[in-house]
Amino acid sequence: MYEPSRQLMSFNVAGFQFWDGALVLGELKAGALLELVPEPDNPHDPEAVALRYHGTKLGYVPSDENAVLSVMCFYGHAAALEVRVLQVDPEAAPWKQVRVGVFVKDAR
Repeated sequence: MYEPSRQLMSFNVAGFQFWDGALVLGELKAGALLELVPEPDNPHDPEAVALRYHGTKLGYVPSDENAVLSVMCFYGHAAALEVRVLQVDPEAAPWKQVRVGVFVKDAR
């Protein structure tokens, strides 16, 4: 039986080097759950969606990937999504240190 992937997208955390991700980099492991936090008042991008790990801001969903997630959050559907760390590479350039995936929750 065919079962589609639950993964909608994956990307590196945008702006990781500018926020507090370095403070929790040692704690981040593949599979760690992240929180989507829309920032409609963000002066640079009204569709900005921040990524947090236990309250610590890691950075953002890249602007070329955030439109659908922003709409889902705005209309109260963020609970249908789950964001997880896919890969952590402390040796990589800061903007490539953390890769995350966005998945549809299985509500069957």
